[in-house]
Amino acid sequence: MAKSEYPDGPRINAPLALLKQMLPAVFPFDTLAFTLNVSRQYGDVAYYRFGPLDVYHLCHPDLAQQILVEQQEKFRKPELLRHAFGPFAGEGLLTSEGAVWKRQRKLMQPAFHHRQLAAYGNVMVTQTLGVMDSFAEEQVREMASEMAELTLNIVAKCLFGAELPSELKQIRAAMVAMIAAANRRVNSILRMPSWVPTAGNIQERRALAKMDGVLQVLFESRRQSPKQRDDLLSVLLAATGEASGGMSDKQLRDEMLTLFLAGHETTANALTWTWFLLSRHPEVEAKLWDELDRVLQGRAPEPADLAKLPYTEMVIRESLRLYPPAPAVAREPVEDTTIAGYRIRKGSLLSINTYALQRDARFYPDPERYDPERFSPGWEERIPRYTYLPFGAGPRVCIGNAFAMMEARLILATVAQRYKLSLEPDQKVVPVQVITVKPRGPVWMRLERRGDATKVSGAG
Repeated sequence: MAKSEYPDGPRINAPLALLKQMLPAVFPFDTLAFTLNVSRQYGDVAYYRFGPLDVYHLCHPDLAQQILVEQQEKFRKPELLRHAFGPFAGEGLLTSEGAVWKRQRKLMQPAFHHRQLAAYGNVMVTQTLGVMDSFAEEQVREMASEMAELTLNIVAKCLFGAELPSELKQIRAAMVAMIAAANRRVNSILRMPSWVPTAGNIQERRALAKMDGVLQVLFESRRQSPKQRDDLLSVLLAATGEASGGMSDKQLRDEMLTLFLAGHETTANALTWTWFLLSRHPEVEAKLWDELDRVLQGRAPEPADLAKLPYTEMVIRESLRLYPPAPAVAREPVEDTTIAGYRIRKGSLLSINTYALQRDARFYPDPERYDPERFSPGWEERIPRYTYLPFGAGPRVCIGNAFAMMEARLILATVAQRYKLSLEPDQKVVPVQVITVKPRGPVWMRLERRGDATKVSGAG
C-alpha cells in the first residue's frame, strides 16, 4: 500500500527564498550544492515545498528507470519547464508532448542517423582546425567562449548547412541571455510575467528578436536557393509546405532555436570541463596524448578513427559524469501515481538528480575523483544502467546524443594533438547551474605547443 505521508526533506523558507530570488548578488544560492546535500542527507527520495510546488528529489537508478523508461507514459515534461523554456522553445522537441512530439521526433531523427554522422564529423574537424589556426604559442584564451563559438558554428554548418553571420559574438551573447532568463524562471518561487520591464526581461526580448532575425535570414536564403540539400533545415523546410498536418513556420522556428541552443551549449560545457580537468590531472593527459600520438601519428582525426581511440571517449564520459549537461531530469505525473511506496499527486515535480546520482559513492567509488578508467571496456556491465544519464534515458533521450559524443571526441582529439592547455594561476573555477552545468565566470588557459604535434595536417 502506498504511504500517505511525505518523505523527509529540507524545509524551504519561502520569504528567504523570494529574497534570494530578488537579490541574487547579495544572497547567492548554490543550486548544485543544495541538491547534492539533499541526496546525501535524505537518501533516494526527499520532499520539499517550493512555493506552490510539491517537489520530489530522486536519486536512485531504479527510480530513473521507472519514470523515464518502464512507465514513461505516466509522466510528462513539467509545466514549470514549459513556462521556463516556452519563449524560445515553444512547441519544439524540448517541451512538446504527445502527437506533436512524436511527429517532430520522427521527422528529425534521420538527421542524426549514424550514416549522417560521418559527414558531420569531417565538418567538425575542419571547423576545429580553423579555430586552431588562430591559436599561437603562449597565448591565453578564454576556453568557455572559444568552445561555445566553435560548437555554435558546427551546429549551424552540420544541421543547417549555413555559415553564421559575422556577428557571432552577438549571437552567442543572445543565447546566453535566453538561457539565463530560462534559469531564472526555473528557480523562481514567484513567477514574474514576461511583460514586466525588468532588466532580465528586456534583455531576453532583445535576444529573442536577434535570434528570430538570424533564423529568418537562414530560412529565406534556403527557400530561395535552387540547390538541393539533405541537411536537417531542408527536411524541416519541406515539411512546412505539406498541406495538412505539416509544420508551421512557428514550429520550424521553435525547433531550430532549440537545436541552436541545446546543440552547442552542452558540448561546449563538456569540452570546457574536460580542458579544466586535464590541466589538473597530468597523468590522464599523458595517457590521452599517448593514444592520440600512437593512433593518429600527427594527422587530423576522422570519424573512422574514433573506434581506435577508446581512452579519448573515456575522458569525455568521465567529464560528463562529474559535470553532466543537465544536472537533473524533470517530470510530472499526469495522474496520481506511486513512487518508492509514496503516493505522488498529479502535477507534482519529480526531479531525477543526475548531478547527485553520478557522484553517488554506492555506484562510483571515490566519486569526486576524476578517473576515466571507470569507463574502460565493459563499463556498462559494471555500472548500474541508470546511474549514468548525461543525455537522459527512454524514448525522450536526447536526440543529438551520438552527435554530441562524436563532436566532443573529435574536437578533443584535434586540439589535444597540437596543444597542451594549462589553467592560468589564481583562478577559482566553480560549477554553477544555469540550466546546464557550467563554470561560474571565465576559464583562462594558456596554450603550449606539443612538439611533433605541430605537424598535424588538415582533414582530408
